[in-house]
Amino acid sequence: MAVVSPMSPAMATTPHQVYPTTPLRGSEVPWIMSGMREAAEASSPNVVDDIIHVAVAKDVKDSRLNLIWAIQNSGGKRICILYVHVPAATIPIMGANFPESAAGEHRVQEHRENEEQGMRNILNDYLLICQKMGVKANKLHITDKDCIEKGIVELICKHNIKKLVMGAASDKYYSRRMTDLRSRKAIYVRENAPAYCHIQFICKGYLIHTRNLSLDGGNVEVRSPLSPQTPSRSPSLGQQLYRRVRSVNERNGGRMSLASPIRFLMQPNRFGREGTSNGSDVLSRPASPLVSSTSSVNFISELSENASALNSSSPKAIQASSSRLQDSEMDETLYDQLQQAMAEAENARQDAYQESIRRGNAERNAIEAIRRAKAAEMKYEEEVKLRKELEEAIKREKEEIDCMKSQREKLNEELQHALHKNSLLESKMASTQLMLEELDQKNKSAMDTLEKYKQEREDLQTQRDNALKEAEDLRREKQEEASTSHVFQLFSEFSFAEIKEATNNFSPSQKIGEGGYGSIYKGILRQTEVAVKMLSPDSKQGPKEYQQEVEVLSKLRHPNLITLIGTCPESWTLVYEYLSNGSLEDRLSCEDNTPPLSWQTRIRIAAEVCSTLVCLHSNRSHSIVHGDLKPANILLDANLVSKLSDFGISRLLSCREDSTTQFWITDPKGTFAYMDPEFFASGELTPKSDVYSFGIILLKLLTGRPAVGISKVVESALDAGKLNSLLDPLAGDWPLALAEKLARLALRCCEMERKNRPDLHLEVWRILEPMKAPLSGENRLGLGSQELCQPPPYFICPIFKEVMRDPHMAADGHTYEAEAIRGWLDSGRDTSPVTNSKLVMHNLVPNHALRHAIQDWLES
Repeated sequence: MAVVSPMSPAMATTPHQVYPTTPLRGSEVPWIMSGMREAAEASSPNVVDDIIHVAVAKDVKDSRLNLIWAIQNSGGKRICILYVHVPAATIPIMGANFPESAAGEHRVQEHRENEEQGMRNILNDYLLICQKMGVKANKLHITDKDCIEKGIVELICKHNIKKLVMGAASDKYYSRRMTDLRSRKAIYVRENAPAYCHIQFICKGYLIHTRNLSLDGGNVEVRSPLSPQTPSRSPSLGQQLYRRVRSVNERNGGRMSLASPIRFLMQPNRFGREGTSNGSDVLSRPASPLVSSTSSVNFISELSENASALNSSSPKAIQASSSRLQDSEMDETLYDQLQQAMAEAENARQDAYQESIRRGNAERNAIEAIRRAKAAEMKYEEEVKLRKELEEAIKREKEEIDCMKSQREKLNEELQHALHKNSLLESKMASTQLMLEELDQKNKSAMDTLEKYKQEREDLQTQRDNALKEAEDLRREKQEEASTSHVFQLFSEFSFAEIKEATNNFSPSQKIGEGGYGSIYKGILRQTEVAVKMLSPDSKQGPKEYQQEVEVLSKLRHPNLITLIGTCPESWTLVYEYLSNGSLEDRLSCEDNTPPLSWQTRIRIAAEVCSTLVCLHSNRSHSIVHGDLKPANILLDANLVSKLSDFGISRLLSCREDSTTQFWITDPKGTFAYMDPEFFASGELTPKSDVYSFGIILLKLLTGRPAVGISKVVESALDAGKLNSLLDPLAGDWPLALAEKLARLALRCCEMERKNRPDLHLEVWRILEPMKAPLSGENRLGLGSQELCQPPPYFICPIFKEVMRDPHMAADGHTYEAEAIRGWLDSGRDTSPVTNSKLVMHNLVPNHALRHAIQDWLES
């Protein structure tokens, strides 16, 4: 509790200005008493503040207890929520914070509106707490860009706030020994708030510190307990009164009566009126000269009686008394009496000050006792409630125990019955255990036998694989010997004049394609349709590539390799059999409105290409890598049988001295979309480079999409279970299981590292061959197979309907058995047995490549 004097600052600092400085006349005495009365009344604590302002934080949890404490201790006064909003220094944009200058005016305005809406929501939450506690409250807020504490001080000054409640520190710093402020904001407000503002600092619902208003312009801190402040040494009001009375007495010739000052002193509670401030610590005005107490009242009563006696006396007595006042003895006596009265008043003020301190402590103790009593009462009620709950729980426990007893009796009976059954089961288990041991012994012996059989089977399988390998080596040696013996009979040599005549002097209308080697023309050479591959002057390839292709096609025979009919060394020209259906690239894109390839035909073509690559890679003398495998280099004949062409950049591989890996170091060439990434990076061309290109071709056959990035697209579709959406609809209805198996095989072939790609013969061919056989209605080409297989349709003579022994190519571009086509022509016919078109000539060209392929098939 504090004694508060609401005297204005001017009155507190210059109390002597109440009195006039000019000599007093007899009519001025009532004016003096009236002014002194007004000064005394002004010094009384008459502070009435109907609003308690509560400063709250942004988090409702941090200030909820402070607001509840203010409401409970408001004494029915109104509550006003005080809030200071500090705008954010940065603006959040897409997970990052940007300065206000760099965020843009629109985003800044939008963020500020969101902040204001958040501020309104916070204030509404605090108002809801007041509403739940039955208190009407309003709100007051301000925006301060510097800090919260400066905003609080600005609100106090702007709205003349007389009473404020705010937090002393965060709740985590609270303890019973906490006696001072621990919040930077609270300390700043305490030191900088105006002196007329009474501030109470709360922490966790407890009053920690109070700063009362001060009349001398300074801030007065109050702590409990606090020793009395030393009174001011300025001249007391009694001394000033004595000087005024003496001055008036001298001007009036010593005729002033003591009644006026005595009546002035008799005014009750003129000086030192006590004031409290809601149980806060005691404050006193340092310059106040008198405090009402028992001793001061008794002394003033004596003066009042003397004054009454003087007033009731006769005029003569008054005149005598007045004359005696003129004497110096009476002046000294009056001064001594006033001094004595002032001393006693000062003592009384000190006693009252001490009494007010004691009373404040008593009030605080009483409040604390009430709080403890309420807490004890609540604790007692909780204990009573807990006791009732415990009694009910005990009652329920007793009922459960009784129930459990009855259940236990039943369980005992069941247990006895179970024990009897258990004894029977134990005897059965003993016999069963003996049987299990016997079975374990038999199982162990069976496992040993099985391991022995597995080992024998592995040995037999190893022996079979070795035998198959030896047989394959012998077959290849025989093929190489046969091809070597006929190497110089494989193709013919043509003159440049014949080439010009066949292509109509390289007419543009005869041009059917163009590649890295040069242009390709369709022509009639010796009454046979042929494809002429002519080296261009500006071609990237040259004589080296020409010799390379001649050497490769002269050493290998395979039904799916293009047939080299002849060459023209004079102009580095190659003459091939003419394939009417163009390239696989053209057929996949339906060039010239050609019908699309069915999915069955696509699988058969993939198997044929795989068989051809296996033949190239497994060549005994030197493995051959095509190096430029792509759909444009896979040609299709009239029956859509694939023929691999363009061996200009193929390579015969050797091995490193310290490694079994076959490779060729060369500059990367070929089409980028089908090129092996490791070959492109290192320049090492290996058989696994063709495996990568073959994987891209498989994906293109499946989807019909461009080759660039196709592996990533298919892999994502497989992972998402959406492969069906990528399959080429022009191929018909793909069997989804077969398509998925083919896609996964293709992705394995397209692995970035060549060591992770599968082997064409051991893995890829074994998957593609079963897919191909049931689709074409024919048995598969027996690559590495020991069983007799049905011949491919292009091994069958169109006339004799049997496998050809001496195949010859007629002018219609089809191959026949030599005996059959000669008999056809000798009988006078001049039309084609297949197309029924007229043959322009009767000359026949031996098809050595097909003959060697048929021989290989017959020997396999």
